[in-house]
Amino acid sequence: MFPVHRPRRLRTTPMLRDMVRETALSPDDFIYPLFVQETSSKPEPIESMPGQFRHTIETLVEQAEKTVEAGLKAILLFGIPEKKDEEGSQAYADNGIIQRAVRAVKKKNLPLLVITDVCMCEYTSHGHCGVIRNKDVDNDLSLDSIGRTALSQVRAGADIVAPSDMMDGRVGAIRDLLDSEGYSNVPILSYAAKYASSFYGPFREAAGSAPGFGDRKSYQMDPANIREALKEVQTDIDEGADMVMVKPALAYLDVIQAVKQFTDVPVAAYNVSGEYSMIEFAAKAGVLDRQKIILEVLQSIKRAGADIILTYHALEAAAWIK
Repeated sequence: MFPVHRPRRLRTTPMLRDMVRETALSPDDFIYPLFVQETSSKPEPIESMPGQFRHTIETLVEQAEKTVEAGLKAILLFGIPEKKDEEGSQAYADNGIIQRAVRAVKKKNLPLLVITDVCMCEYTSHGHCGVIRNKDVDNDLSLDSIGRTALSQVRAGADIVAPSDMMDGRVGAIRDLLDSEGYSNVPILSYAAKYASSFYGPFREAAGSAPGFGDRKSYQMDPANIREALKEVQTDIDEGADMVMVKPALAYLDVIQAVKQFTDVPVAAYNVSGEYSMIEFAAKAGVLDRQKIILEVLQSIKRAGADIILTYHALEAAAWIK
């Protein structure tokens, strides 16, 4: 007896496959992360992330313009200061690298959302995401610095702030401070479920943000946990987060799906540096088709439930799917 149901019927031609496809990528889905530094007068290639650079403010503006040309709507900025100190004071300095970079991009009046990462690790001499007291990150002391950082970035022109430090209460501290200063309409994209992952290695080399001692397991999440992720997400929403993020993405597709089902706010996922670099080095070795694997990975992240995908492949992916 021949089968009555033949799913292959809908796979026979490209047009049929396109018509019934359940998940479709769009340039609107992507946020393009960019690094900007004041340690060199020219852009520096990031060896662990082939194709990515630590930009000067001038070349960052050029990248912002290319982002618009590619049809993307948003960039996420990470700053690398020339000087670091114990308190990470350059994170909230009015003339800090991120603050100056934001002003330079906004001066161009591009149809582009400028999102700023709110954290201390790139700015502290010890590489941790907050203020150190008694050889530990002091959660509550760090909230003041984190809030000041977000406020300074918004004053510079940031459209959205994205706290990534994973301190308890940081979303509420930022929301309260922004509201009290007249910035109640600035959204918060919270790194709500950020795991203590080994996939961050290339980023830490790129940003010079590796911890000088210990690790971040006391404040970033245990990779074994998923119920805890939902608790973190709900806490951040209760404190005023407008969007929530899962980081990393590829090894945490189940978390993305769970968060998507759990909440009705937009869900972002960060396709992080280690995920990017694995593809780049494997493609360089000739063991996979680079374009196909990039699109397959991004499609899997969206299929899991991400409304927004932060990816270093954003420019190329946008061109491929137009």
